[in-house]
Amino acid sequence: MTERLRWGIMGTGNIANQFAQGLTGSLRGTFTAAASRTQQSARGFIEKHNQQASAFEGYDRLLDCKDVDAIYLALPNHMHMDWTIKALQAGKHVLCEKPIANNASQAAAMFQQAKVSGKVLVEAFMYRSHPLHHAIARHIAEGAIGKVQAVRTSFCFKVNNPQGNIRFSRDCAGGALMDIGCYCVNFSRHYTQAEPVAVHATSKRNADGVDILTTGSMHFPDDVLASFTCGMTLHADNAAYICGDEGYITIPIPWKPPVENATYTLNRGTPPRMDQARGTQAAGPMCQEIVIDAKRPLYALEADDFAAVAMDGKPPTITEADTLANMRTLDHLRESAGVHFAGEESGQ
Repeated sequence: MTERLRWGIMGTGNIANQFAQGLTGSLRGTFTAAASRTQQSARGFIEKHNQQASAFEGYDRLLDCKDVDAIYLALPNHMHMDWTIKALQAGKHVLCEKPIANNASQAAAMFQQAKVSGKVLVEAFMYRSHPLHHAIARHIAEGAIGKVQAVRTSFCFKVNNPQGNIRFSRDCAGGALMDIGCYCVNFSRHYTQAEPVAVHATSKRNADGVDILTTGSMHFPDDVLASFTCGMTLHADNAAYICGDEGYITIPIPWKPPVENATYTLNRGTPPRMDQARGTQAAGPMCQEIVIDAKRPLYALEADDFAAVAMDGKPPTITEADTLANMRTLDHLRESAGVHFAGEESGQ
């Protein structure tokens, strides 16, 4: 294998563009090929990111490319399992976009193939590679906010034209919970360091039965509670809060922290008073803002974390156990909300 991991990007949509752009800042990866449904789309993609890369019409041709060590799989959700398994069988490592599959059963089959093929499979939750989250985890472990009691998160955006958008397609395993709620679930599990013993969710659905707005709650051991809101037709602060019995942490940009000046606040002591004059109640008496510089783009950090697994044998940031547990929780939340993908009602 080369000193740099040679990436083939499967799919040329928005998230694939972000990953390719991030690779320019990677220390251990390089973009060598891309595949799309059409040659025109693949060619346009490499012209934007690396004109020396190969452009393929059809995903099978990418898997046949000898200049590719790893696949970044950025296809719609319902295509993740089949193409991940094909990529692993072709001898490629795979970084598969979240959610890794439609359900936990599919995810388990994918990891089983990775073991058979002797290749690395990791789910892409890029936010976990940012040093902002490493610092937050250290603060919590050191007892900076006492015992974690509650977590609350939101991840919302408004799609002005849902027509033809795969996020709004039941056939494509779309929906707010799968697309962005999976971040909230992963975050809550990560910072409670536990798995929920009970979950509840309720959803607003479109005419196709896809959840366009979902709120959920998770009950963890020791009565630690988490709540979240995710939606594709509304706006929210998209912040995260981790609340302990001695203080709380506020993360204004948890999901895509910037390269420079990523921040979170550590609030200790009594909470801000609600009866103060406007503009004076923003923080408690012991509020500390922590600023983190990542030095490299978020997707470069993710790619280099993956390279360390594939090339050095280091443990992945997102482990198989983490992914499977996250998928099981998403399955339970969808069941609670009555959200089903095409074919699920008939047991397919």
